[in-house]
Amino acid sequence: MRSCRRSSCDHRLEPERRMLEKIQKMLVVRSPTIRELLAEALGMYILMVFGLSSAAQVVLGKGEFGQYVSINLAFGIGVTLGIHAAGGISGAHLNAAITIMHCILGNLPWRKLPAYLLGQFLGSFLAAATVFGTYYDILYDYTKGNFTVTGPTATASIFSTYPHPCVSLLGGFFTEFMATVMLLLGILVIHDEKNNAALKGTQAMLTGILVLGIGLGMGMTTGYAINPSRDLPPRIFTAIAGWGMDVFTAGNYWWWIPVVAPTLGSLVGSLVYKLFIDVHNQSVPESGNEKGQPAIETSTL
Repeated sequence: MRSCRRSSCDHRLEPERRMLEKIQKMLVVRSPTIRELLAEALGMYILMVFGLSSAAQVVLGKGEFGQYVSINLAFGIGVTLGIHAAGGISGAHLNAAITIMHCILGNLPWRKLPAYLLGQFLGSFLAAATVFGTYYDILYDYTKGNFTVTGPTATASIFSTYPHPCVSLLGGFFTEFMATVMLLLGILVIHDEKNNAALKGTQAMLTGILVLGIGLGMGMTTGYAINPSRDLPPRIFTAIAGWGMDVFTAGNYWWWIPVVAPTLGSLVGSLVYKLFIDVHNQSVPESGNEKGQPAIETSTL
């Protein structure tokens, strides 16, 4: 009797199931490039919502709802989850500097560069808008409606990075450059399967810890953007949302450094890893492997 009821119920649900299947087929994106764009957008969105919302809570809460380390932790968590979201589809670059590096090294076709950058910028911009909407009431009360880049109620730093008042442009450039070099060295260490790569499934978590470590050790000087996709889209959003063009002129026109320095740092970081580790891991012929150790193949990175 129960089986009859189930079969009749299933029969009644069959048209709905077919309709859902048709809708699902219509929504499926068949272009690999568009899939990668969407993956980068979602991964970046997740990363930035965690990071920017923590910054908003620390700044607007005046230290009562978290400290600087809260921001470091939130960005690390965001990086981990963003990589899990996009890693299987796009490789989860989530960083324009890394994408450009892969194109230069020949690991990614140049024709895919616009899709990756658009996805990253879209996700980052929408994350800034989301955090702005989430904290708008508190933000308005905190600033009395006067959104500023500098001053006692400055709030632009919630969304983008700005240098410490004592830091020169050259010093800030060097910090962003070196922080990105360390980021790339860490990423390559984690993922180099021809060396001592991390256990499968732990790469995303370790990359999040890597970003946390960079923030803990190198964040004071510039806010450790280490990523044009993390810094520029929210800066554009703040310019539109009420902070004005001050977001581009503040810090002696600081805005271009989080774009250029990480891009150069990613290239140098990958070059350093190649020169110190990768080029030496050549395949070893069995006859020349005197100790009977397994041969090491050249890394494709």
